[in-house]
Amino acid sequence: MSVTVSVVIPNHNYEKTLALCIRSVLEQTRRPDEVIVVDDGSTDSSRDIARRLPCTLIELPGNRGVSAARNAGIAASSGDIVFFLDSDEALAPDAIANALELLAADRPDADVPLGCVHGIIAPEPLIDDGPVEWYRVLHAYWWRRRAVGEVRTAFFAQAAVPRTVLDDVGPFDERLRDSEDLEYSDRLAPRFRILLTDRVVARHDEVDRLGPLLAEQFRRSQLLVPTVLAARRPGSASLTANRPLGVAAVAAAVATLPLVTVAPVAALLPVALLAVFAAADPGLCRFVARHRGVRFLGYFLAVHLLVHLVLLAGAAVGGARWLTRRHRPAVRPRSRLVPSTPSGDGP
Repeated sequence: MSVTVSVVIPNHNYEKTLALCIRSVLEQTRRPDEVIVVDDGSTDSSRDIARRLPCTLIELPGNRGVSAARNAGIAASSGDIVFFLDSDEALAPDAIANALELLAADRPDADVPLGCVHGIIAPEPLIDDGPVEWYRVLHAYWWRRRAVGEVRTAFFAQAAVPRTVLDDVGPFDERLRDSEDLEYSDRLAPRFRILLTDRVVARHDEVDRLGPLLAEQFRRSQLLVPTVLAARRPGSASLTANRPLGVAAVAAAVATLPLVTVAPVAALLPVALLAVFAAADPGLCRFVARHRGVRFLGYFLAVHLLVHLVLLAGAAVGGARWLTRRHRPAVRPRSRLVPSTPSGDGP
Protein backbone atom coordinates (compact mmCIF):
# COMPACT_ATOMS: atom_id res chain seq x y z
CA MET A 1 0.00 0.00 0.00
CA SER A 2 1.49 3.34 -1.04
CA VAL A 3 1.89 6.11 1.48
CA THR A 4 0.03 9.40 1.22
CA VAL A 5 1.76 12.78 1.32
CA SER A 6 0.57 16.12 2.62
CA VAL A 7 2.56 19.26 1.82
CA VAL A 8 2.26 21.97 4.49
CA ILE A 9 3.27 25.50 3.47
CA PRO A 10 3.30 28.15 6.23
CA ASN A 11 3.06 31.66 4.81
CA HIS A 12 3.24 35.23 6.05
CA ASN A 13 3.35 38.03 3.47
CA TYR A 14 5.17 36.10 0.74
CA GLU A 15 3.02 37.17 -2.19
CA LYS A 16 6.23 37.52 -4.20
CA THR A 17 7.00 33.79 -4.14
CA LEU A 18 3.89 31.92 -3.00
CA ALA A 19 2.63 31.07 -6.49
CA LEU A 20 6.07 29.80 -7.51
CA CYS A 21 6.18 27.71 -4.34
CA ILE A 22 2.76 26.11 -4.84
CA ARG A 23 3.33 25.47 -8.55
CA SER A 24 6.63 23.74 -7.80
CA VAL A 25 4.68 21.33 -5.57
CA LEU A 26 1.98 20.73 -8.17
CA GLU A 27 4.66 19.97 -10.79
CA GLN A 28 6.40 17.25 -8.75
CA THR A 29 7.09 13.92 -10.41
CA ARG A 30 5.35 12.43 -7.37
CA ARG A 31 2.46 14.81 -6.77
CA PRO A 32 1.30 15.07 -3.16
CA ASP A 33 -2.15 13.93 -2.12
CA GLU A 34 -2.94 17.32 -0.63
CA VAL A 35 -1.39 20.77 -0.48
CA ILE A 36 -2.19 22.90 2.56
CA VAL A 37 -1.25 26.58 2.73
CA VAL A 38 -1.48 28.00 6.25
CA ASP A 39 -1.65 31.76 6.03
CA ASP A 40 -0.36 33.31 9.23
CA GLY A 41 -2.10 36.69 9.23
CA SER A 42 -0.78 38.02 5.91
CA THR A 43 -1.57 41.63 5.01
CA ASP A 44 -0.57 41.33 1.35
CA SER A 45 -2.30 39.43 -1.47
CA SER A 46 -1.07 35.98 -0.34
CA ARG A 47 -4.52 34.65 0.46
CA ASP A 48 -5.93 35.65 -2.92
CA ILE A 49 -2.99 33.92 -4.62
CA ALA A 50 -3.60 30.71 -2.68
CA ARG A 51 -7.34 30.78 -3.48
CA ARG A 52 -6.58 30.83 -7.20
CA LEU A 53 -4.48 27.65 -7.03
CA PRO A 54 -5.51 24.04 -6.29
CA CYS A 55 -4.69 23.88 -2.58
CA THR A 56 -6.42 24.06 0.78
CA LEU A 57 -6.10 27.45 2.46
CA ILE A 58 -6.17 27.76 6.26
CA GLU A 59 -6.38 31.33 7.53
CA LEU A 60 -5.01 31.95 11.02
CA PRO A 61 -6.21 35.00 12.94
CA GLY A 62 -3.30 37.37 13.46
CA ASN A 63 0.38 36.56 13.05
CA ARG A 64 1.22 33.70 15.41
CA GLY A 65 4.55 32.59 13.94
CA VAL A 66 5.81 29.73 11.81
CA SER A 67 5.53 27.15 14.60
CA ALA A 68 1.81 27.83 15.01
CA ALA A 69 1.34 27.72 11.23
CA ARG A 70 3.09 24.37 10.94
CA ASN A 71 1.09 22.95 13.83
CA ALA A 72 -2.15 24.08 12.20
CA GLY A 73 -1.06 22.46 8.94
CA ILE A 74 -0.24 19.19 10.67
CA ALA A 75 -3.62 19.16 12.41
CA ALA A 76 -5.47 19.76 9.13
CA SER A 77 -3.48 17.24 7.08
CA SER A 78 -4.17 13.54 6.58
CA GLY A 79 -1.04 12.19 4.86
CA ASP A 80 1.18 9.45 6.20
CA ILE A 81 4.11 11.76 5.40
CA VAL A 82 4.04 15.50 6.05
CA PHE A 83 6.34 17.47 3.76
CA PHE A 84 7.07 20.94 5.14
CA LEU A 85 7.94 23.66 2.62
CA ASP A 86 8.51 27.35 3.31
CA SER A 87 6.59 29.73 1.08
CA ASP A 88 9.74 31.52 -0.13
CA GLU A 89 11.08 28.31 -1.70
CA ALA A 90 10.37 26.27 -4.84
CA LEU A 91 11.17 22.56 -4.99
CA ALA A 92 13.14 20.78 -7.68
CA PRO A 93 10.69 18.48 -9.58
CA ASP A 94 11.95 15.23 -7.98
CA ALA A 95 12.24 16.47 -4.39
CA ILE A 96 9.18 14.73 -2.92
CA ALA A 97 9.84 11.48 -4.80
CA ASN A 98 13.42 11.39 -3.55
CA ALA A 99 12.40 12.13 0.05
CA LEU A 100 9.86 9.30 -0.01
CA GLU A 101 12.42 6.92 -1.50
CA LEU A 102 14.92 7.70 1.25
CA LEU A 103 12.33 7.23 3.99
CA ALA A 104 11.14 3.95 2.46
CA ALA A 105 14.71 2.63 2.23
CA ASP A 106 15.14 2.77 5.99
CA ARG A 107 15.49 -0.67 7.59
CA PRO A 108 12.34 -1.66 9.50
CA ASP A 109 14.52 -3.27 12.18
CA ALA A 110 16.82 -0.26 12.64
CA ASP A 111 17.64 0.39 16.28
CA VAL A 112 16.94 4.10 15.73
CA PRO A 113 14.47 4.70 12.88
CA LEU A 114 14.83 7.46 10.30
CA GLY A 115 12.51 10.24 11.41
CA CYS A 116 13.22 13.13 9.07
CA VAL A 117 14.66 13.74 5.60
CA HIS A 118 15.47 17.35 4.81
CA GLY A 119 17.20 19.02 1.93
CA ILE A 120 19.56 21.76 0.85
CA ILE A 121 19.30 25.19 -0.75
CA ALA A 122 20.11 25.41 -4.46
CA PRO A 123 23.15 27.56 -5.37
CA GLU A 124 20.91 29.84 -7.45
CA PRO A 125 18.21 32.11 -5.96
CA LEU A 126 14.55 31.62 -6.72
CA ILE A 127 14.38 35.24 -7.92
CA ASP A 128 17.62 37.04 -8.72
CA ASP A 129 17.62 40.25 -6.67
CA GLY A 130 21.31 41.07 -6.69
CA PRO A 131 24.66 40.39 -5.01
CA VAL A 132 23.50 40.23 -1.38
CA GLU A 133 21.08 37.47 -2.27
CA TRP A 134 23.79 35.63 -4.22
CA TYR A 135 26.00 35.81 -1.13
CA ARG A 136 23.25 34.24 0.95
CA VAL A 137 22.31 31.38 -1.39
CA LEU A 138 25.91 30.43 -2.19
CA HIS A 139 26.82 30.29 1.49
CA ALA A 140 23.61 28.46 2.41
CA TYR A 141 24.19 25.89 -0.31
CA TRP A 142 27.82 25.35 0.61
CA TRP A 143 27.54 24.68 4.32
CA ARG A 144 24.50 22.45 3.94
CA ARG A 145 26.07 20.51 1.07
CA ARG A 146 29.21 20.08 3.17
CA ALA A 147 27.16 18.47 5.95
CA VAL A 148 25.15 16.03 3.81
CA GLY A 149 24.57 12.76 5.64
CA GLU A 150 23.16 11.86 9.03
CA VAL A 151 23.03 14.95 11.23
CA ARG A 152 21.52 16.01 14.54
CA THR A 153 19.78 19.11 13.23
CA ALA A 154 16.64 19.25 11.10
CA PHE A 155 15.62 22.31 9.09
CA PHE A 156 11.96 22.27 8.14
CA ALA A 157 12.10 24.68 5.23
CA GLN A 158 11.98 21.56 3.03
CA ALA A 159 11.59 18.41 5.08
CA ALA A 160 9.62 15.15 5.01
CA VAL A 161 8.54 13.66 8.35
CA PRO A 162 6.35 10.59 8.94
CA ARG A 163 3.19 11.37 10.88
CA THR A 164 4.08 8.74 13.46
CA VAL A 165 7.24 10.72 14.23
CA LEU A 166 5.30 13.97 14.59
CA ASP A 167 2.87 12.25 16.94
CA ASP A 168 5.78 10.93 19.03
CA VAL A 169 7.85 14.13 19.21
CA GLY A 170 4.91 16.49 19.60
CA PRO A 171 4.10 19.93 18.16
CA PHE A 172 6.43 22.80 17.33
CA ASP A 173 6.98 25.23 20.21
CA GLU A 174 4.66 28.15 19.41
CA ARG A 175 6.50 30.42 21.83
CA LEU A 176 9.46 30.54 19.43
CA ARG A 177 9.66 32.71 16.32
CA ASP A 178 13.37 32.04 15.74
CA SER A 179 15.38 28.84 16.17
CA GLU A 180 12.23 26.72 16.36
CA ASP A 181 14.02 24.19 14.14
CA LEU A 182 16.79 23.81 16.69
CA GLU A 183 14.37 23.34 19.56
CA TYR A 184 12.45 20.70 17.64
CA SER A 185 15.71 18.98 16.70
CA ASP A 186 16.59 18.86 20.39
CA ARG A 187 13.52 16.65 20.90
CA LEU A 188 13.72 14.77 17.61
CA ALA A 189 17.38 13.70 17.51
CA PRO A 190 17.44 11.52 20.68
CA ARG A 191 14.60 9.35 19.32
CA PHE A 192 15.05 9.33 15.53
CA ARG A 193 17.79 9.64 12.92
CA ILE A 194 17.85 12.78 10.77
CA LEU A 195 19.12 12.73 7.20
CA LEU A 196 20.31 15.83 5.35
CA THR A 197 20.36 15.04 1.64
CA ASP A 198 21.29 16.76 -1.61
CA ARG A 199 18.54 14.80 -3.36
CA VAL A 200 15.96 17.21 -1.94
CA VAL A 201 16.72 20.66 -3.34
CA ALA A 202 14.81 23.94 -3.23
CA ARG A 203 15.55 27.35 -4.69
CA HIS A 204 15.20 30.03 -2.03
CA ASP A 205 14.31 33.71 -2.28
CA GLU A 206 16.74 35.17 0.23
CA VAL A 207 17.06 38.60 1.80
CA ASP A 208 18.52 40.92 -0.85
CA ARG A 209 19.65 44.02 1.09
CA LEU A 210 22.66 44.31 3.37
CA GLY A 211 20.93 46.11 6.25
CA PRO A 212 18.12 43.57 6.70
CA LEU A 213 20.64 40.73 6.28
CA LEU A 214 22.81 42.02 9.12
CA ALA A 215 19.80 42.79 11.31
CA GLU A 216 18.53 39.24 10.82
CA GLN A 217 21.93 37.77 11.70
CA PHE A 218 22.22 39.94 14.81
CA ARG A 219 18.76 38.92 16.02
CA ARG A 220 19.37 35.21 15.49
CA SER A 221 22.89 35.21 16.91
CA GLN A 222 21.61 36.34 20.29
CA LEU A 223 20.50 32.73 20.79
CA LEU A 224 23.97 31.31 20.07
CA VAL A 225 25.16 31.03 23.68
CA PRO A 226 22.20 28.97 24.97
CA THR A 227 22.23 26.95 21.75
CA VAL A 228 25.93 26.07 22.06
CA LEU A 229 25.47 25.15 25.71
CA ALA A 230 22.47 22.98 24.82
CA ALA A 231 24.54 21.23 22.16
CA ARG A 232 26.63 19.68 24.92
CA ARG A 233 23.68 17.47 25.81
CA PRO A 234 23.31 14.17 23.96
CA GLY A 235 20.84 14.43 21.11
CA SER A 236 21.09 18.20 20.74
CA ALA A 237 21.50 20.09 17.48
CA SER A 238 25.00 20.51 16.10
CA LEU A 239 24.97 21.80 12.49
CA THR A 240 26.91 25.05 12.08
CA ALA A 241 27.05 27.43 9.12
CA ASN A 242 30.52 28.92 9.71
CA ARG A 243 33.96 27.46 10.35
CA PRO A 244 35.03 27.83 14.00
CA LEU A 245 38.52 28.91 12.83
CA GLY A 246 37.05 31.79 10.84
CA VAL A 247 34.87 32.93 13.73
CA ALA A 248 37.81 32.74 16.15
CA ALA A 249 40.07 34.67 13.75
CA VAL A 250 37.57 37.54 13.44
CA ALA A 251 37.08 37.64 17.21
CA ALA A 252 40.84 37.75 17.75
CA ALA A 253 41.23 40.48 15.12
CA VAL A 254 38.69 42.64 16.93
CA ALA A 255 40.36 41.94 20.29
CA THR A 256 43.81 42.97 19.01
CA LEU A 257 42.72 46.21 17.31
CA PRO A 258 43.38 48.35 20.44
CA LEU A 259 47.07 47.37 20.24
CA VAL A 260 47.38 49.63 17.20
CA THR A 261 47.05 52.70 19.48
CA VAL A 262 50.10 51.50 21.42
CA ALA A 263 52.29 50.42 18.51
CA PRO A 264 51.26 51.04 14.88
CA VAL A 265 53.21 47.98 13.77
CA ALA A 266 50.71 45.94 15.78
CA ALA A 267 48.24 46.54 12.93
CA LEU A 268 49.91 43.60 11.22
CA LEU A 269 48.36 41.26 13.76
CA PRO A 270 44.66 41.92 12.98
CA VAL A 271 45.53 41.99 9.27
CA ALA A 272 47.12 38.56 9.60
CA LEU A 273 44.09 37.31 11.54
CA LEU A 274 41.76 38.56 8.81
CA ALA A 275 43.87 36.64 6.30
CA VAL A 276 43.31 33.55 8.44
CA PHE A 277 39.57 34.28 8.35
CA ALA A 278 39.61 34.53 4.54
CA ALA A 279 41.47 31.22 4.27
CA ALA A 280 39.48 29.37 6.95
CA ASP A 281 37.21 27.68 4.41
CA PRO A 282 39.19 27.23 1.17
CA GLY A 283 36.51 24.98 -0.31
CA LEU A 284 33.94 27.75 0.04
CA CYS A 285 36.27 30.26 -1.64
CA ARG A 286 36.92 27.92 -4.57
CA PHE A 287 33.22 27.21 -4.92
CA VAL A 288 32.25 30.91 -4.97
CA ALA A 289 35.03 31.80 -7.43
CA ARG A 290 34.04 28.93 -9.71
CA HIS A 291 30.35 29.75 -9.55
CA ARG A 292 30.42 33.57 -9.76
CA GLY A 293 33.99 34.56 -10.56
CA VAL A 294 37.05 35.84 -8.68
CA ARG A 295 35.77 39.44 -8.56
CA PHE A 296 32.61 38.33 -6.81
CA LEU A 297 34.70 36.34 -4.33
CA GLY A 298 36.14 39.62 -2.99
CA TYR A 299 32.62 40.99 -2.48
CA PHE A 300 31.54 37.70 -0.93
CA LEU A 301 34.37 37.76 1.63
CA ALA A 302 33.65 41.40 2.53
CA VAL A 303 29.99 40.62 3.27
CA HIS A 304 31.03 37.40 5.01
CA LEU A 305 33.30 39.43 7.31
CA LEU A 306 30.47 41.85 8.16
CA VAL A 307 28.20 38.91 8.94
CA HIS A 308 30.83 37.43 11.26
CA LEU A 309 31.23 40.76 13.08
CA VAL A 310 27.48 41.01 13.57
CA LEU A 311 27.28 37.39 14.72
CA LEU A 312 29.93 38.04 17.36
CA ALA A 313 28.17 41.23 18.52
CA GLY A 314 24.84 39.43 18.75
CA ALA A 315 26.38 36.49 20.58
CA ALA A 316 27.97 38.89 23.08
CA VAL A 317 24.64 40.64 23.72
CA GLY A 318 22.78 37.33 23.95
CA GLY A 319 25.42 35.86 26.25
CA ALA A 320 25.22 38.86 28.57
CA ARG A 321 21.45 38.57 28.73
CA TRP A 322 21.67 34.84 29.38
CA LEU A 323 24.14 35.37 32.24
CA THR A 324 21.97 38.12 33.70
CA ARG A 325 18.91 35.90 33.71
CA ARG A 326 20.90 32.92 35.02
CA HIS A 327 22.33 34.81 38.01
CA ARG A 328 19.36 37.02 38.77
CA PRO A 329 18.22 36.25 42.35
CA ALA A 330 14.80 34.68 42.61
CA VAL A 331 12.13 36.81 44.28
CA ARG A 332 9.73 34.80 46.40
CA PRO A 333 6.15 36.07 46.60
CA ARG A 334 4.87 37.22 49.99
CA SER A 335 1.38 36.77 51.31
CA ARG A 336 -0.29 38.63 54.17
CA LEU A 337 -2.55 35.66 54.82
CA VAL A 338 -0.28 32.61 54.95
CA PRO A 339 3.47 32.03 54.70
CA SER A 340 4.71 31.26 51.22
CA THR A 341 5.71 27.65 50.60
CA PRO A 342 8.65 26.45 48.52
CA SER A 343 7.88 25.27 45.00
CA GLY A 344 9.68 23.02 42.57
CA ASP A 345 10.74 26.07 40.52
CA GLY A 346 12.61 27.75 43.36
CA PRO A 347 16.39 27.98 43.71
